[in-house]
Amino acid sequence: MNPTPLPPKALADVRLALLAHYDRARRDLPWRGESDPYRILVSEVMLQQTRVETVLGRYGPWLERFPDLESLAAADEDDVLKAWEGLGYYRRARNLRRAARLVRERPDGSMPSNYADLRELPGLGEYTAGAVASIAFGQAVPAVDGNVRRVLSRLFDEPDPKTAWLRSRAAAMVDPDRPGDWNQALMELGATVCVPRSPRCEECPLSAWCAARANGTQHERPGPIRRRAPRRVTIALGVLYMGRRVLLAKRPSGGLLGGMWAFPEREVGGPEEALEAARSLAEEAGLSAISAPAALPTCEHKFTHLHVRYVPCAVEVAGTAVGEDASVSQMAAWVDAWQPTRLALPVAQQRVLESFRERTPAEIA
Repeated sequence: MNPTPLPPKALADVRLALLAHYDRARRDLPWRGESDPYRILVSEVMLQQTRVETVLGRYGPWLERFPDLESLAAADEDDVLKAWEGLGYYRRARNLRRAARLVRERPDGSMPSNYADLRELPGLGEYTAGAVASIAFGQAVPAVDGNVRRVLSRLFDEPDPKTAWLRSRAAAMVDPDRPGDWNQALMELGATVCVPRSPRCEECPLSAWCAARANGTQHERPGPIRRRAPRRVTIALGVLYMGRRVLLAKRPSGGLLGGMWAFPEREVGGPEEALEAARSLAEEAGLSAISAPAALPTCEHKFTHLHVRYVPCAVEVAGTAVGEDASVSQMAAWVDAWQPTRLALPVAQQRVLESFRERTPAEIA
């Protein structure tokens, strides 16, 4: 039984039409036409849940810093996370490094060339493994991301495309001669033409076969994904400083923003508890507050399942003196707030550090 309702002739025509459109109108992106499996893997991991415009600014610098799997496998985790700054979802960077180390241990030291073995690498789900297998190794397997989901939902007028349905339809449509280009063409179509709102059907190379357009339902497909509302929390940050230096703590590797560096924190019931929390954070670090905590501007950050309101409070402290950038322990360090640091800071923490610099007495800076 043919898993797609398109008859063989129509399927052949769809493939020809989409690939011709891709050859003619695809965006000039630095990873397009790339043959190095490592570089393809890096681009696909970076593009997970991240806008192309953001990746464009990080892809080149990353490859300059880690040009191959060996250099990434040998790198320190702090250096890897620092190079990932600005891309978010930092677990991807840690998994990429772990994958490089596992590949290095393979008998031939090269990346797996088939979908099943790629799926065994950390951080490579169905989409990423399918993208790398098809683009780098020419394996005729699908790669279904959000763009492909939308294209297939409209093409077949499916209001609620489930995972198994998407996998079946996408697998049946992969062009056996150009599987990598086919998967990229579907993603490109969803990103540039078959967009979420106001799809440009008149420009679409698949409009003649699109069931949703024929039925006038293209604006309704696919239906919204039901997601649980993110939990809202308030977190006090202790911006503990001695002279020019601020104290940063390394987050546990297994949790949110794992392996990143941040100001000591505590979840509180509301902003009114932040000042006292900051004083307590100083005490827990073995430091004594020599000034009253001063509130800095709050900032908010949305994670997948969490909406955090950060309430930072600056506290001047005294304690055991350490040199600039010297480690207090493996989990804490003093850094010069006015100098670049090699430690990776999440975006929200960078904003807090900037606000601290702006409001700190001039005699300190």
